[in-house]
Amino acid sequence: MTTSPSPTTRLTIILIVLSLFASSCIAEIKSLKIQTDNRPMILFEKFGFTNHGIASISISSVSVTSMLSEIDPSHLGFFLLTEESLLQVISEFQQDPRFCVVDSKFITLLFTFRDLSPPPHSSFNKSYPVDNPNDYFLFFANCNPESFVTMDVRTELYNNEGNTRDYLSAGLTTLPFLYTIFSLSYMCFLGFWIVECMKNKLSVHRIHLLMGILLVMKSLNLICAAEDKHYVKVTGTPHGWDVLFYMFQFLRVVLLFTVIILIGTGWSFLKSFLQENEKKVLMIVIPLQVFANIASIVIGETGPFIKDWVTWNQVFLLVDIVCCCAIIFPIVWSIRSLRESSKTDGKAARTLAKLTLFRQFYVLVIGYLYFTRIIVFALKTIAAYKHQWVANAAEELASVAFYVVMFYMFRPIATNEYFIIGDEEEEAAEVVLREQEFEL
Repeated sequence: MTTSPSPTTRLTIILIVLSLFASSCIAEIKSLKIQTDNRPMILFEKFGFTNHGIASISISSVSVTSMLSEIDPSHLGFFLLTEESLLQVISEFQQDPRFCVVDSKFITLLFTFRDLSPPPHSSFNKSYPVDNPNDYFLFFANCNPESFVTMDVRTELYNNEGNTRDYLSAGLTTLPFLYTIFSLSYMCFLGFWIVECMKNKLSVHRIHLLMGILLVMKSLNLICAAEDKHYVKVTGTPHGWDVLFYMFQFLRVVLLFTVIILIGTGWSFLKSFLQENEKKVLMIVIPLQVFANIASIVIGETGPFIKDWVTWNQVFLLVDIVCCCAIIFPIVWSIRSLRESSKTDGKAARTLAKLTLFRQFYVLVIGYLYFTRIIVFALKTIAAYKHQWVANAAEELASVAFYVVMFYMFRPIATNEYFIIGDEEEEAAEVVLREQEFEL
């Protein structure tokens, strides 16, 4: 017989899970409606304040209902909580199951429902200076058991630097400049790629055209990301740039996965067609990326205050992992096919060159996926709140390195490793292949 977790355990899990997933939140001006919600804790934002931080909270049309007991308005309220104080609050929960977080000495209490104007208006509006610069979670707590809250909420978190409001978190305020620099680097990259293709017109394949389009999508994606973050920084809202950002992000990701799969299968280099298994991989990855993009939009455009926000994060991570695993299979199939063909085609050196290239590409893809999915997440988790941009910079640097190496390996040149092999190399390669077969 299984027992349901205690309220203390549930609150502990809620705090830990929300704090982990909230690492990617970017604060804006948000207006939302909480409708008949009985969650004990609701995370609204995560924001890094400087010495001149302001938290402005406005609520209206508030109503609280309960069928069990009388409502205690002092046990409903908004508060700020630092990452350092999170474990201490969790410890308080564990020591006293009846403990209410708004009574904690480790939080910065903004207001409780005792401060609300009387019905029928039931509203409150106030701005609070944040004296201690740090990374803060903005929470709403409801410690009344089996009670349901309905209210309209408007949050506005910003740093007031020289009478200018900065709506980006302290660690993310450099993102517009960062994305602009990387966007320009990809434009230059595209220029070099066009020149390289023009120099070697006879060696240009269809895959090279797709690689060029990938650079265009990557550059446009970064331009829109820079404009999106700039408008959020200045006004608190993206002014429609988020629509273009998500559109180019979707096209860029789908193209990237497609190019990796096509290169991994040897399409356009080794063969002009795809086998059934390779087509199935594409038919799996592309719809999954559509779903992942939907999850990304929900995560980015809503926030942790919606009930299914953590679920959408989990869906996005799951789909991303499945796609990352799927794109590896075509490369493995090509390596296996080359090993088998080396026994029959009598072209050992050419096969060895292909094998070496595909193995290098396999290692490159694995390293890129590992770094951008695990190392970058670790950087976001451990980096100081003022240096959250470092994780974004590391991710973009890894992407630049991956693109440069991949494009160099499969550039359009007449003396491509696939085709030009001498007689002496052929004999030496036969020996190497026999040794590799023996080792395997």
